[in-house]
Amino acid sequence: MTFNDNARLDTSQVSSGRGGGGMGRGAAVGGGGLGGLLLLLLVYMFGGGDMLTGGGGGQQQDPWSFGSGYEAAGDTGEFGNGEGDFSHCQTGADANEHTDCRVIGTVNSVQDYWEEALPKSINPSKEYRPSTTVIYSGQTQSQCGTASNAVGPFYCPVDEKIFIDPAFFSELDKFGVENPEEKNLAQMYIVAHEYGHHVQNILGYLQYSQQDPQGAESGAVRVELMADCLAGVWVKNADSTQDADGNTLIQKVTQEQINQALEAAAAVGDDNIQQRSGRGVNPDSFTHGSSEQRQKWFMAGYEGGNAKSCDTFRSQNL
Repeated sequence: MTFNDNARLDTSQVSSGRGGGGMGRGAAVGGGGLGGLLLLLLVYMFGGGDMLTGGGGGQQQDPWSFGSGYEAAGDTGEFGNGEGDFSHCQTGADANEHTDCRVIGTVNSVQDYWEEALPKSINPSKEYRPSTTVIYSGQTQSQCGTASNAVGPFYCPVDEKIFIDPAFFSELDKFGVENPEEKNLAQMYIVAHEYGHHVQNILGYLQYSQQDPQGAESGAVRVELMADCLAGVWVKNADSTQDADGNTLIQKVTQEQINQALEAAAAVGDDNIQQRSGRGVNPDSFTHGSSEQRQKWFMAGYEGGNAKSCDTFRSQNL
């Protein structure tokens, strides 16, 4: 997706997570069996594994950790100075050029949409409450435990924040997404999916993931597919979202960009991940849904254009 050059970004909706490791524009590199590590962590990439199903009372939830992470090669220009300086993220033109600015612009657009759409389309008694996205390098702390690039992007329901290391996006090629750094919507889809979990948290759906955490028809799968669908709803309506000055943030999505999102959705299907890890496909162990299901529900949201299209819990045909 493409941001309008004159749109103004609101950096107050994000914060920095200062931790280990610098970020750069180059491809991510790492040692210690990184490929196998990433195959495991991507299972939790959109939901954060057990972090998604935490909640309540400020109790710390331990994150899933799979050992050593990675560090990005190159200089630190792509993501600012590595210390949370977002002064280079001012306009839509900046969002089209820089990955961290693109995250900020996506956060602005997603939150602008759900602030109005949540009470109108789902439940008039439920008001949207803003969620801060923490953009960090290497690792930082959340109330769900340590956020690191060995965990991937996730939503923590305890502090209602989303944690993203933008360097992670470059790793999508390991799962079948060709040239991921050139596919903006694939990156923005990840952010929108995490905000789908925030919407679910407001509505009380996340508990079903914890109560029924595994299996092709499980609550966990239904929660994840709903978040995919909610991401599709936002994509359909993104060109109506505005900045604080009333400027449209994002241009109308193209079919090529939709295909990018579908490619990313297929890449993170449970069946694809299991095949790439050398295991046989076992639907009884699914936590996020198959590639076909993830694509199907993203398109259900996009084509329906409304959150009412996303009730996976009443669907008899996931």
